[in-house]
Amino acid sequence: MISLNLVTLLYLVASVCFIQALKGLSHPATSRRGNAFGMVGMAIAVLTTGALIYALARESAAIGLGWVVLGLLVGGVIGTVMAKRVEMTKMPELVAFMHSMIGLAAVAIAVAVVAEPQAFGIAEAGSLIPVGNRFELFIGTFVGAITFSGSVIAFGKLSGKYKFRLFQGAPVTFRGQHWLNLVLALVMLGCGLWFMVTQSWTPFIIMTALAFVLGVLIIIPIGGADMPVVVSMLNSYSGWAAAGIGFSLNNPMLIIAGSLVGSSGAILSYIMCRAMNRSFFNVILGGFGGQAAAASGGAQQAQRPVKSGSPDDAAFLLANAESVIIVPGYGLAVARAQHALKELTDKLTANGVTVKYAIHPVAGRMPGHMNVLLAEAEVSYEQVFEMDEINGEFGQTDVVLVLGANDVVNPAAKNDPASPIAGMPILEAYKARNIIVNKRSMAAGYAGLDNELFYMDRTLMVFGDAKKVVEDMGKAID
Repeated sequence: MISLNLVTLLYLVASVCFIQALKGLSHPATSRRGNAFGMVGMAIAVLTTGALIYALARESAAIGLGWVVLGLLVGGVIGTVMAKRVEMTKMPELVAFMHSMIGLAAVAIAVAVVAEPQAFGIAEAGSLIPVGNRFELFIGTFVGAITFSGSVIAFGKLSGKYKFRLFQGAPVTFRGQHWLNLVLALVMLGCGLWFMVTQSWTPFIIMTALAFVLGVLIIIPIGGADMPVVVSMLNSYSGWAAAGIGFSLNNPMLIIAGSLVGSSGAILSYIMCRAMNRSFFNVILGGFGGQAAAASGGAQQAQRPVKSGSPDDAAFLLANAESVIIVPGYGLAVARAQHALKELTDKLTANGVTVKYAIHPVAGRMPGHMNVLLAEAEVSYEQVFEMDEINGEFGQTDVVLVLGANDVVNPAAKNDPASPIAGMPILEAYKARNIIVNKRSMAAGYAGLDNELFYMDRTLMVFGDAKKVVEDMGKAID
């Protein structure tokens, strides 16, 4: 029999590793170390829990240990294969998928606890589950269900390849939507209280079903441009679901790990909301997306003249500049142009040009997407700057190179009070002496808005695939 003191000590070590992981992941320069801490902590937690299950199974002569081992093997293999095969552009969908699995796991555990509480040491056979545990099961179940169904919708919106209406980027709204959400939430809470009093299956099933429906209704009115905040919010929800189930199972490891994920996700969601000038409480309550809905309908923009040029023209501007700021966006990730961009910037740096990268908090489709993309190409961390650090330098910069970014450099956020993105902090690329913008076409960005930056006299539009355009720029500089 494994000592419970040893189990507690190992769980404490794993918890410290998780805290160090969060600390390391707070900056790109220490992110690899943070990931290493996270993997070590999870390995300790899984192995300790496995050893505890094995000891309990031997002591009680119980069967079922083989299923636990099989689950670990199957889950480990699937996770390894997915991690090795996933493309950088598909990382947001993978994250949403993982969140959905955490939520579904929380619901499945809650169902098992309610069905056989004696198997978890919570109550004797035939007796009621303690009220405190029922409350924790109620919280963990409905948060887990909302996380699962909401993450499924987020997955579809991020993927952008499904014809199903709810999986499309444009918000899905209808009359009385918020009132319906409120009524369903109140009924769900009422069923939760009913379950707490009676431990009856009827309110538990109704509560769980309503939570699944609410997860869908909360996410569908959110436009594609706001999906980075949604990913962060669902990350927080998944943590709180795990923590709630941890309290029910009296498992300190689940409580600590879930609380860390939940709190860090909530803080990140708040930061993302500030970066997009959105209300944090509207995000939590599902009243989010109303501003973006006005712009995300995909309306066609009137044709206006722009100044376009070739990669050679852009290379000439870059080669003759003293300072260059590069603004990467999702288009760079789609084209897998980060390595070609690294080669281009190395050539510019060798020619005496000062090159910096400017990262908007919501660039890409998930928090930190662009940072990971540049790190993959081994771009020096000293060249990468967050929005607040670099915005004051655009006015003194010779050339800004915008690659596949749109909404995060749209001057309408500052100049048009009627714009759906009015007030959203942006990278102030429009202040530079010269602007080069690479896009495949003049199509609107993820928020469905036209961008005045493209029509400025100082802006040169270079159309085409980002990777080919950047490679051609590099050849022209040679």
